[in-house]
Amino acid sequence: MHYIFDDEKLSSIKCAGMVVRPDSEHLKDDYFRIKNSLKKYGVNLILSKESAKDLGEDEGVELDELFSRSDLLISLGGDGTLISLCRNSFSYDKPILGIHAGKLGFLTDIKPQEIEEFIDKIFRGEYRIDQRMVFEVELISKDESKKTIAVNDVVLSRPSIEGMVNIEAYASSKEAEMKDKLLNIYAGDGLIISTPTGSTAYNLSAGGPILFPLTEAIILTPICPHSLTERPLLLPAEFETTFKSKDETIVVVDGQDIYNLKFFDEIKIKISKKRLRMIHRLERNYFDVLKQKLHWGSN
Repeated sequence: MHYIFDDEKLSSIKCAGMVVRPDSEHLKDDYFRIKNSLKKYGVNLILSKESAKDLGEDEGVELDELFSRSDLLISLGGDGTLISLCRNSFSYDKPILGIHAGKLGFLTDIKPQEIEEFIDKIFRGEYRIDQRMVFEVELISKDESKKTIAVNDVVLSRPSIEGMVNIEAYASSKEAEMKDKLLNIYAGDGLIISTPTGSTAYNLSAGGPILFPLTEAIILTPICPHSLTERPLLLPAEFETTFKSKDETIVVVDGQDIYNLKFFDEIKIKISKKRLRMIHRLERNYFDVLKQKLHWGSN
C-alpha cells in the first residue's frame, strides 16, 4: 500500500478560476476577499458564468474557458461544490483548492477567515498537493457506452422503497490471475462502490470502513443487505470491477448523475491512471479532521 504526494509546486500562477456554491449571494464578501488576496500577487481571478450571476458580477466565462485559462481552480462552498468542480475539470488536470463554506465538509479545509493567510502561504510554497484516486465509470450496452468519473462513489440502488435488487459483482485482476470472477450477488437495498475519498460519505452511513484518503483501494459496501452475513469488502486498486442486475436498478454517480441500469447491460468501474490534484495546508492532518467532524474522543 502506498500514498501519492505531488512534490512539485505550481511554477506560475497568473490566473485562477473559481466556482461558487449555487444561490450563494451571501458569499460575495468571501469572493472579494479571495480576489483581493490574489490581486496582491498579480493573479487575475475569473468566475464561471453561473457563479458570476449568483454573485451579481457582470462578467463570467463558460466552464471550458475557465478550466483552460486557469493555473489554479478554487471552489467556494461545501463538498458538493468541490466534487462538481473536480469532476467537470478532471480532464484539464488543474490543481484545486477547496474553501469551506458548507456544513460538514470533509474535503474543504480552508475556512473563509483563513483565506488571506493561506494565499500568502501558497506564494511562499507552504502547501502540498495531494493526489487522490478517482473511478473511471463506464455504462455499457450493445448500442452505446457512457463514460464518466466518480470522486466519491457509485451507488447501485433499488428505484423505490418496495422490493429489493440483486446485484452481481465481478472482478478481474492480472496479479490475482482472475478474469470476470463472480465475487458475490448482493441482495438488498443496493451497493456502494466507494473511493477512499468517499469513504466518509454514504459509505460511512452504511457501515463501511473509513480509509485514509490517499490510500489506493476500492470499497464495496452493501446497503441494508438481505443477509446479515454480508460485510463491506476492500479490493486492491489494480482490480477492475463489473456489476450487473436483472432487476431495475438506479445508478447514482457522486450523488450528481443518475442512470437507469435497465438501459445498459453492465457497469464497469476501475481506478483511473490519472489522479485528482487537491491543494491542502501542510499542517492538515486527516485524523484531526475525523476527530473534529465525528467528535471522536468527546465525552
